[in-house]
Amino acid sequence: MAKKAAVVMDTGFEELEAMGPIALLRRAGMEVDLVSAHNGDEVTGRFGVTYKPATPFKDYDFSNVDVLIVPGGGHWPKIEANEEVKQVIRQFYDDPNKWLAAICAAPTILGHMGLLKGKNYTCFTSMDEDFGGTYIDQRAVVDGHLITGRSADASIDFAYAIMESVLGKEKTEEVKASIFAH
Repeated sequence: MAKKAAVVMDTGFEELEAMGPIALLRRAGMEVDLVSAHNGDEVTGRFGVTYKPATPFKDYDFSNVDVLIVPGGGHWPKIEANEEVKQVIRQFYDDPNKWLAAICAAPTILGHMGLLKGKNYTCFTSMDEDFGGTYIDQRAVVDGHLITGRSADASIDFAYAIMESVLGKEKTEEVKASIFAH
């Protein structure tokens, strides 16, 4: 059975941080669902790019999802204020059989939730606070089943970190080779 990812977004998300992982994980054979935190059937990013179809959050079944991905961007305060989304984030964080991935501004949400305590992580540098973990100045950081990315610029490295964690190094190298221009 193919591995499955859910990308949770609200209006104003950073398009690169969503599309990089969506495209690369689908290329690797993962099923990737777009989930609207505001319960619409589409989600529009900060630069006006609309992704659809999206499944309304209230209608989405997260039980068969292997990795939850939260892109950053201007939607992060909406995600942080959404208790239902934070409950799902915590469920993925607490489940040793699932991965939680957040990039740019999104790890700040995890930090405010106390989920970065004792963890190695990265995030958009200016949004790093004292979250009780260790900030690492890298494009992507994996600590167990927690995967964080630094910024839109790191979206491909972030996607590869998710891919390697969930699908393995061999599949990741296969996908890298398939898109590398010789």
